[in-house]
Amino acid sequence: MRDIVSRTIERNIKGVEYFASTAPSVGLTPKKTIHKRGTLNLYHYDAQTDEIYRVPILIVMAITNRSYVLDIAPGNSLIEFLVKRGYDVFVIDWAPPRPEEKSLRLEDYTLDFIPSCIRRIEDITGEKDVSILGYCMGGVLSVIYAATHPDGPLKNLVCFTTPINWHEMGLFTAWSDKTHFDVDKLVDTVGNVPPDLILSAFDMLRPGDKVSGRLKLWQNMWNDQFVESYRKFDRWANETLPIAGEYFRQMTKELLWGNKLYESKLRVGGKRADIGNIKVPLLHVVAEHDHIIPRKASSPLVELAGSEDKEELLLKGGHISLVAGPNAVRRLWPKLDEWLSERSV
Repeated sequence: MRDIVSRTIERNIKGVEYFASTAPSVGLTPKKTIHKRGTLNLYHYDAQTDEIYRVPILIVMAITNRSYVLDIAPGNSLIEFLVKRGYDVFVIDWAPPRPEEKSLRLEDYTLDFIPSCIRRIEDITGEKDVSILGYCMGGVLSVIYAATHPDGPLKNLVCFTTPINWHEMGLFTAWSDKTHFDVDKLVDTVGNVPPDLILSAFDMLRPGDKVSGRLKLWQNMWNDQFVESYRKFDRWANETLPIAGEYFRQMTKELLWGNKLYESKLRVGGKRADIGNIKVPLLHVVAEHDHIIPRKASSPLVELAGSEDKEELLLKGGHISLVAGPNAVRRLWPKLDEWLSERSV
């Protein structure tokens, strides 16, 4: 009883501190911004080893998410892990699109933004080869880039939880059905799609998650380590970015409705995005318990790719815990290092 009373008092004191404190610091691995253009920021992370692998890594995030989920805290940072293992790491971090950027489309991201970053990386490193690592919709952008640039420069392609068969996107497919979802009216009315709409869609996938998460936070309010981790991931989840209107319209019509990426019918800036054009070594990591990108939606990537060296790696975890958190440290990161180290020299 004494322990229960003591913990209850401590929980209440910590609860007051929680609401009074400022947002937690994230993205602390040392870096420089080496390229900035509109909604695009390109970071170069400082080397932390005497020797680095020849082939640099470019990480591509989904345009709705900030990149610091991969650098959430020292000791729990995929980027820090890669840098300390001797990789030369660059990251595309997106900023909210301005109202005048509502016309951005898939071709702007895959035929302009990504290639401009690769050119900047070559200027800095002197290397023509680059490995691209794409997470979720960042993986889709990476796949489209690779499929429309069969002659490179691309040495390796790594994707995490990347949707390919969009007709298997579960509730997202149902909610965006053209019989009741007027994407033209939405985009023509609001321009850039607001983050509240995006967050609502994710919340509806598991309506009880937010409530259960807050309950778990209260139960563990006395645990400083738990609270710090919760606040950082909660900050990331709530800093979802708006989506450029034309990109959202195109994604809805050509991917969700038309399933053109899966059927090799997607044309981006006049180029056909045929996944069979991808010939470089390919690793696709999928999460066994991913509630956002179902396994049926992501599994066709390795099958469709024209690479001889290709592998799908299925790991326990969810959409976020696959890449960040204590399970990722033990499961994904060593596997990724093992795969990249052999192909980055």
